[in-house]
Amino acid sequence: MAIQLDKGIELIDDIPGRGAKAEKGCKIVYNARFFLRRGDEVTNDPPSIALYRDQLNIRNIGNLELIDHTTILGKRQPIACVERSLYGMQAGGFREILAGPHLCYGENGIDGLIPPNAMLRVQLWVQDVRCAT
Repeated sequence: MAIQLDKGIELIDDIPGRGAKAEKGCKIVYNARFFLRRGDEVTNDPPSIALYRDQLNIRNIGNLELIDHTTILGKRQPIACVERSLYGMQAGGFREILAGPHLCYGENGIDGLIPPNAMLRVQLWVQDVRCAT
């Protein structure tokens, strides 16, 4: 039975972390991988990563090389499915979701990367959660 994390977001896997749970206003450092529903990974542009590598914080998780992203929850900085899925996560936690197109890139998609109306499978690792006390 599928677990609905939020309207349009199905929870596939959830491994809790430790410490404060992410909530509105918290600063989150996270890593993400995106896949099309049929399993193809949506990859970052290798030439751009090579060009800006010294400006990026790259983290190795297992045999994966992932870019650190930072957001403040409630500011709508990442796409909706990512922001909504980060709520409640803790540092060291992992979550995998399947998200509807309306919470991803919608009817436009991203030319050459994500087709219009694509559902995405997203893997999220939370590295740090900082909330005002």
